[in-house]
Amino acid sequence: MITNSEKYIISEFYEFKIDKDLLTESEKAGKPLVMTGILQKADTLNRNGRVYPYDILKREADKYMELVDNHTAGGELDHPDSAVVSLANVSHRISEMWWQGKDLYGKVIIAEETPAGKILKGLLKSGFMLGISSRGVGSVKSQGDQDIVQEDFELIAFDFVSSPSTPGAYLFKEGKGHKLLGAGMVPLSNDTGVLTTENVNEKLNHYKRIHELSKNDFWKNK
Repeated sequence: MITNSEKYIISEFYEFKIDKDLLTESEKAGKPLVMTGILQKADTLNRNGRVYPYDILKREADKYMELVDNHTAGGELDHPDSAVVSLANVSHRISEMWWQGKDLYGKVIIAEETPAGKILKGLLKSGFMLGISSRGVGSVKSQGDQDIVQEDFELIAFDFVSSPSTPGAYLFKEGKGHKLLGAGMVPLSNDTGVLTTENVNEKLNHYKRIHELSKNDFWKNK
């Protein structure tokens, strides 16, 4: 349990079940692979023992919709210990996002022309069990046997990750050794990159410039 207000990079895992028929159909049609599934859940105790209050998660989802609407809601393959999204490692983007009750759903387009996107599609074709995992920065507060995500939480991205054999069994480096801090949590340090309004806007403008210059069909509205 976390008993202080230190900020962490917080990640959660939800299995993304892949229909192999969709892979075949997308290849035959010459179109990018598109998948739909749950991205996050509010007011629900997850496998990592954390709860995201609906008001906080909805606030962040509303902010993230600006990236979705601008076709810049990119995600990476595997979770980097960073508070920013690396364009060099983008494997997919979120093209739509909506609520069903307190479950946040999304439509994901695989970036098949990027190196990470090619790997992601290859893993899916090989039958790997992958999941979508939210990445954010914030603190949690223990209440009984639950860790409640606090008001300072900021959503960064949704990444594709492998399913852990033991729920929540993530190890992160700290100093020269390893420490299990809390499932899917790593301390936010100076070299991690602090998520601020300024660098979010900088990243958004960078994404927009790439979007305007790119001729790849992946960046066009589907």
